[in-house]
Amino acid sequence: MRKVLLPSLIIIATSLLVMRIFYLQIVDDTLKLKSENNAIKKKYEYPERGYMYDRKGKLLVANQASYDIMVIPREVKNTDTLEFCQLLNITKEDFIKKIEKATVYSPRLPSVFLSQLNKSEFAAFQEKIRKYEGFYFQKRSLRDYEVDFGANIFGFITQVNEKLVAKNPYYNSGDLIGKQGVEESYEDLLRGVKGVKYIQKDKYNREIGSYKDGKYDTIAVQGEDINLTIDAEIQKYGEELMINKRGGIVAIEPSTGEILALVTAPSYDPGILVGRQRSKNYTELYRDSIAKPLYDRGLLAEYPPGSPFKILTGLVALQEGVIDDNTTVFCNRGFSYARGRFMGCHCHGGALQLHRGIFESCNSYFATAYMKTINKYSKPAQAVDIWSKHVKSFGLGQFMGYDLPTGKKGNVPDSKTYKRIYPNGGWRSTTIVSNSIGQGEVLMTPIQLANMMATIANEGHYYTPHIIKKIEGHKIDEKFTTKHVTTIDKKHFKPIISGLFDVYNLGTARSLRVEGIDICGKTGTAENFAKIGGVRVKMEDHSIFVAFAPKDNPKIAIAVMVENGGYGATIAGPIASLMIEKYLRQKITRVDLEKRILATSLQSRYAKLGGLSEAVKLQLRINDSLLKKKTTIPTVKAKTDTTKSNKQAI
Repeated sequence: MRKVLLPSLIIIATSLLVMRIFYLQIVDDTLKLKSENNAIKKKYEYPERGYMYDRKGKLLVANQASYDIMVIPREVKNTDTLEFCQLLNITKEDFIKKIEKATVYSPRLPSVFLSQLNKSEFAAFQEKIRKYEGFYFQKRSLRDYEVDFGANIFGFITQVNEKLVAKNPYYNSGDLIGKQGVEESYEDLLRGVKGVKYIQKDKYNREIGSYKDGKYDTIAVQGEDINLTIDAEIQKYGEELMINKRGGIVAIEPSTGEILALVTAPSYDPGILVGRQRSKNYTELYRDSIAKPLYDRGLLAEYPPGSPFKILTGLVALQEGVIDDNTTVFCNRGFSYARGRFMGCHCHGGALQLHRGIFESCNSYFATAYMKTINKYSKPAQAVDIWSKHVKSFGLGQFMGYDLPTGKKGNVPDSKTYKRIYPNGGWRSTTIVSNSIGQGEVLMTPIQLANMMATIANEGHYYTPHIIKKIEGHKIDEKFTTKHVTTIDKKHFKPIISGLFDVYNLGTARSLRVEGIDICGKTGTAENFAKIGGVRVKMEDHSIFVAFAPKDNPKIAIAVMVENGGYGATIAGPIASLMIEKYLRQKITRVDLEKRILATSLQSRYAKLGGLSEAVKLQLRINDSLLKKKTTIPTVKAKTDTTKSNKQAI
């Protein structure tokens, strides 16, 4: 048996090898495309990218014709460089640099010499292109923006880098790819599929026709069109309201998680990142390290949420059974939570129950509710982990899983946080009480704030926020239709919603009411600091507002964050009311609010970040004086121990 086994294996292996060689050399001749690549030239046909529409079918992003001048360095011969440069409006130095760069990439493979010429720029060159050996043109399509807003949503198109070309065989040098926004998230669908034609060349390197009569040629397939969840009208309106301001607006449809508006300010016209000026314009945007127009504040900026966080403080306290609707707290225009520690409050004071505590935004009430939650358990570490778990069930303190390529987690502290801050222990409810009013270690992005309000509107559940509404022939990822339920019982949401409704009727947003629309909302003001000239300076507070409407069967949930805007009802609140009315009615009746907000500019406040204000200069003089006296400069205490400003109650 052994004598037969070895020869049999050899015969079988040899037979298989011969059969494979026969198949590759006689039956399947596709490998000839590689072995004969010196005699075969590939010509790519680039498809149009898919169009983008808003939720109502309005065209947002289309395409326009464009041309790249391609070069194969080793084939460049007898070029009239002066004429060539004049035709393309470049210098001789530019010509030399581009040829050298192309040669480094590959002397015998095509690469982009000059990209994104429009029809008029290309017309003169087209007539004489046959004179320039080694050069040819490649037709492409560039984006044609039908609107001048939404740049942060769309993203932009740019050339692939060499690292990606080496990693992904689909792309070649000079190919275009989507970056940021929807262009990046849905690149595989939007780009389509390139077509390719194989051209036979003779020994003189002249094209003599299709290889194998086009047997291996493929046709380009256009990219998929997509409908976004964005409502173009309120997106545009939101960007107009945020002119001369910094911050973000996020609006969500509570019943679906669809993002209705995603505003970041300042922004830019997406059209400036198209064409030959794209690189120059992008560089200018990128280098603006002060206003940061490329920085999507709606998704990336992490802020202390301020008073809107009191909503969660109340819900967790209700769930833990440490308060109920009738629990009464006495507020003496503030809350003394430890010896020498006093948290100011701007409510009217006196005895408050939950309902009034919400619409008057009483710091004392929610600080008490928070401390009762933590003190319910014998160990603060156990208590803060339970509290943290409740809060995180609203999608906070984590990446939310939406279909945009950028984002931040925010921060919801737990016991690990405080073990790190206080390695020797000793922390307790009084140490971390600032969390109760959205200061302390709590950080949230505007989209997380908006999702929190969508969850309140739904009385305890939410759907992952998303920007895609429809792709013809494709199913939307089921994670966007999966319901996420919080750890808070549904029954606890009704008293909270009732209090939020009276924020507009009796409380801090009563001047922002819109006749005929029942809005539930919450003002917020958050302290913030900036380092200017090496000095930590308290800046004007951030203005925050969250809301949903209508009260019954909500159609929109919104969060507005205006950096250094002051009180929540001053700037962020009016913007929220205007956005809600614009979406629900497609018109504005609060013209007084609209005129005021459109005329408001915060540029003078932001200018302080670019230099030393008088307050900073004064602080520097004080510091110098202290140093001369060899007196230790008092250090700034941890945020959890800082005495809070009365403005945080607003």
